[in-house]
Amino acid sequence: MDLNLINKNVFVTGSTKGIGFAIAKAFIDQGCNVGINGRDKKHLDKAVTELNNPRVLGFPGDVTNLEEAKGIYNSFIKSFNNIDILICNVGSGSSSEPGKEDSTDWNKMLSINLFSATNIIEVFRKNLINSKGVITCISSICGIEVIPGAPVAYSASKSALNSYIKCSARPFGKSGVRINGVAPGNILFKGSVWEKKIQEDPDGVKSMVDKEVPLGRLGSTEDISNLVLLLSSPLSKNI
Repeated sequence: MDLNLINKNVFVTGSTKGIGFAIAKAFIDQGCNVGINGRDKKHLDKAVTELNNPRVLGFPGDVTNLEEAKGIYNSFIKSFNNIDILICNVGSGSSSEPGKEDSTDWNKMLSINLFSATNIIEVFRKNLINSKGVITCISSICGIEVIPGAPVAYSASKSALNSYIKCSARPFGKSGVRINGVAPGNILFKGSVWEKKIQEDPDGVKSMVDKEVPLGRLGSTEDISNLVLLLSSPLSKNI
């Protein structure tokens, strides 16, 4: 199926590994021009090398910082001239266990899981309106359901992101821009939390999957990237 994405200009935040890296690769495979991003330039350069495609460029910076987001924006527009698709993938669930969160956890989780998206959307807003572009934010099942053991500050920050997406859909839609969220559940990839859990307690993970996951499997980064491609495509013009 032709997704009609060739030559689209795409920016993926937090894309040096895991879900973000898989999303960037998927867009490159569709013939897009892709900007990837990470705070660590060494890791970013390594990811660019691994992708090994003239269509990909790296843009270092921390999108939780508005001024750095502005710098990333300037570099991206200078390189690609415009943007068609923005993927907000920066996120982390690394926080205190439920009932032990403090102000540091709240500030950290809101910064990483909400402001990382709102900052980069803010700086690219006019360009996305001009291109009638598409925004997809990677959220989490923790922002939709109460997941036992999930950090409260993380879950609340993802809920805030989901609310931002819902509330922004109407004003963005009036400008011809679509914004959606993808809320993954248990995703397994190299270096993921689930890889670590499997190494520590394979039987426990298998028992959890058999009991709690209807399909009986952990998700993959390709599962997420395939959905992001579809949402970014004109085939999803009414979603």
